[in-house]
Amino acid sequence: MSASSGSLRLGFAALLAQAALQVVWYGVLAAAPRWPLLALTLAPLAPGIWIGRRNPRRGVLIGGIASLLYFCHGVATAWSDATERLPAFAEIALALAVIGASGWDARHYRRGARTAG
Repeated sequence: MSASSGSLRLGFAALLAQAALQVVWYGVLAAAPRWPLLALTLAPLAPGIWIGRRNPRRGVLIGGIASLLYFCHGVATAWSDATERLPAFAEIALALAVIGASGWDARHYRRGARTAG
């Protein structure tokens, strides 16, 4: 197994965990479940998960782009709302995992293309 495929697996798993975190955060942990908000928070993750089933490289890339939004949301929530710090820090960590996995894959993918050509 190459380092690239391992990072893609990690990135895709973090992308799925990010979606699960949104369900837990807005569907279970909320005092009153906020279902419309849950639908809005899952929408940016859906294309990355859908595409990642067939093409992990592209799915993690799209998920990494969407994760930039979740990173910003996590930082803002962790800074402003003490009651939601734990899920916000989890959101930050998962977003960084997806973004990092995409970057790690791109680094090794480009390096392999240079040595082959």
